[in-house]
Amino acid sequence: WEFNGSFYQPSAFLMMGIPGLEALHPWISIPFCALYLTALLGNCVILFIIRKTQSLHEPMYYFLSMLAVTDLGLALCTLPTTLGLFWFNVRRIGFDACLAQMYFIHILSFIESSVLLAMAFDRFIAISHPLRHPSILTKSTVLKIGLAIVLRGMVSLLPIPFLLKRLTYCGKTELSHSFCFHPDIMNLACADIKVNVFYGMIILLSTVGMDFIFIVLSYIFIIRTVVSLTTKEECLKALNTCVSHICAVLVFFIPMIGLSMIHRFGKNVPPLVNTLVAYTYLIIPPALNPVIYSIKSTHIREALLRALRRKRG
Repeated sequence: WEFNGSFYQPSAFLMMGIPGLEALHPWISIPFCALYLTALLGNCVILFIIRKTQSLHEPMYYFLSMLAVTDLGLALCTLPTTLGLFWFNVRRIGFDACLAQMYFIHILSFIESSVLLAMAFDRFIAISHPLRHPSILTKSTVLKIGLAIVLRGMVSLLPIPFLLKRLTYCGKTELSHSFCFHPDIMNLACADIKVNVFYGMIILLSTVGMDFIFIVLSYIFIIRTVVSLTTKEECLKALNTCVSHICAVLVFFIPMIGLSMIHRFGKNVPPLVNTLVAYTYLIIPPALNPVIYSIKSTHIREALLRALRRKRG
């Protein structure tokens, strides 16, 4: 412990794996390794295919590249501490290292939310205004959107580590997960955390909450446009271009909303449920997104098959 008058701050926190199943951590690490491997390889393949295939140099696939980079970052943020705990029972993480990991996890989560909104906007323009799509979403516009997304995440979350650092901690130093999460750290403090709670809630609602609302509104407008199409084949073709994105939105937002609700209102929720939702939120989307897009996107699938044929040849 570091002592400075009445101010107490732990030198480290203790991470937790899956409660009640500590003896099975080496075996549990096997599916986690498979998910991390899928996330790392899958997203790298998506990036490689998009870079090497000239026909995929379009706004939709630029945004998909941003999503893949974000998913790689999320996987790499939690991989060292999660596998370190499961394999070697390394539970200790330094206070500052914990704040840094938390900051990057939340930034990448906010960026992923914003990228999914940008992809929804791209689908809306492509379906509702197909002739204007190339002139609206130019390369420079996509680049500006990407920079704005990153800056929004970095700036909005910048106060969070400092708000946590000013708190006094005492007693418990055990986290609920094998990674650092803002509500988890905040609840270990024995000081007034109203500012942290208020700021965290405002930022969450004004970023991720607004992103989700605008995504829903985008699909309402998309459905209105699709319904106005003359033939059933045109309707199905238009909707088919959105299936991958809808799956990615559901895979990301459902666990995130669930975890936020558990941390704020689920004091009586069993620890195992809390842990499973947290892992679902941070590990499943990076692993599933490349699989979803490889299966559902005809252009990605065909480019991947061409690349495999060239290697065999």
